[in-house]
Amino acid sequence: MASKSLTAFFILYSFLGYIPSFGVILRTTDKIVWANEFQPIELTCLIESISTNNPRIEWKKIKNGIPSYVYFQNKISGDLEHRAQLIQPANLLILNTSRSDTAEYRCEVAAIDDHKHFDEILISLAVRVKPVVPRCSVPLAVTVGTSSELRCLENEGFPASQYRWFRNNEELPQDPKSSLKFINSTYTINSDTGGLKFRRVRKEDAGEYFCQAKNDAGHAECPAQLMEVYDVDIVGIFLKVLAALAGFIIVMVGICHAHKHGCFSSGKDHTGTNYKLSAQENGVDYTEADEGHFRHKSSFII
Repeated sequence: MASKSLTAFFILYSFLGYIPSFGVILRTTDKIVWANEFQPIELTCLIESISTNNPRIEWKKIKNGIPSYVYFQNKISGDLEHRAQLIQPANLLILNTSRSDTAEYRCEVAAIDDHKHFDEILISLAVRVKPVVPRCSVPLAVTVGTSSELRCLENEGFPASQYRWFRNNEELPQDPKSSLKFINSTYTINSDTGGLKFRRVRKEDAGEYFCQAKNDAGHAECPAQLMEVYDVDIVGIFLKVLAALAGFIIVMVGICHAHKHGCFSSGKDHTGTNYKLSAQENGVDYTEADEGHFRHKSSFII
């Protein structure tokens, strides 16, 4: 009997053109949203049911647990002030996304004339960032049979980049055993860290290497660098010769410096000794007489 009365109630209001709402109800098309940096993205806040003509609509950004207003009192505010707009009735359109926009966004609708006068919905936004040119480290020369490692890294991309290595413009397979061309190679590639390790370098491993960092937003590559492989350690020999030459120069400079400061002079005593006889000895003046003159220098007794 009660169900028939309720049905008659709805039929009556239908004929009058009015069906009462029991409260505001929200939904969204996606609760987890991905966007590429610098591209537009729309966060949907759909009002499925409402009776209030002018509901209060607010958007809040929640980052690191701290909320801040995005849309408040009918205007965009905060760091989205000049980069976003409200699309009626309650969708938020971000025109130029930035990596700083990665956060949770909460749509809140208050309808005072509804039985359930408030509802909210939470949307998570993650902004993908294209990798920058990675920093690559390739050894200039290695010796056959030795181990070696090539490195590649970039830390701007989001999500974190995956790495691939190329030699002479040909991609190295992740597993060298999967290719007949590389089946004898001893390298391993870590696609998460960007490391390319050779357990034993072969002559065939010589070539130009470059690395590519890639994620869902795009990719970037470092310039190619040449790695040469020698049968003997040419670089090591060169460095040893250079070290020996440097040591020789240091020794010679030391010798010259010591010689300049008299460290190699004779030990003889150069103190001058006056061997000149006294002008007078035993009372006799031996000074030569003037030429052509004879003078007695002492008295004689006859």
